[in-house]
Amino acid sequence: MGWLQRFDRLIGQAVAAAQWLALPLILLLFLQWPLRDIVRAHSREANDVGQIIFALFVAVSVTAATRAGTHLAADTLAHRYSTRARRWIKRIGTAASVLPWAIFVIIAGTSFVVPSVRGLEAFADTDNPGYFIIKVALWVMAIAIIAQAIVDILRPDPADDV
Repeated sequence: MGWLQRFDRLIGQAVAAAQWLALPLILLLFLQWPLRDIVRAHSREANDVGQIIFALFVAVSVTAATRAGTHLAADTLAHRYSTRARRWIKRIGTAASVLPWAIFVIIAGTSFVVPSVRGLEAFADTDNPGYFIIKVALWVMAIAIIAQAIVDILRPDPADDV
């Protein structure tokens, strides 16, 4: 197994692991009401943790959608093209737009992600720790997109394997 296949498998495992974030997110969203109205405590903490989980979940879900072939698939005209032509269009589109955009997100995000991490930024309303993780999720999203883009661009055509 080559490095590209191992890298692709690693991305797939990360996406598969991240899908489980939906369960604690749903639980925390559900618990906010009883914690606020019945227990009268900890609803804001549940909200803060829910925001962190949601940010990480969404960050990885973009790559999950891309891997599933459901993210920004413009197939109106391309469905008439050969499979090989569609693969090349995907490669060129990924290299010309997706990859530069994700790199831009990392570069542009540096000005607010790095200070947030250095200061271990807390939530403004509650002063609970962890708000910096929401900002780091931006980089998680961009890194996952870059990783998937590398796989999509370099993946050989099945005909090339023969």
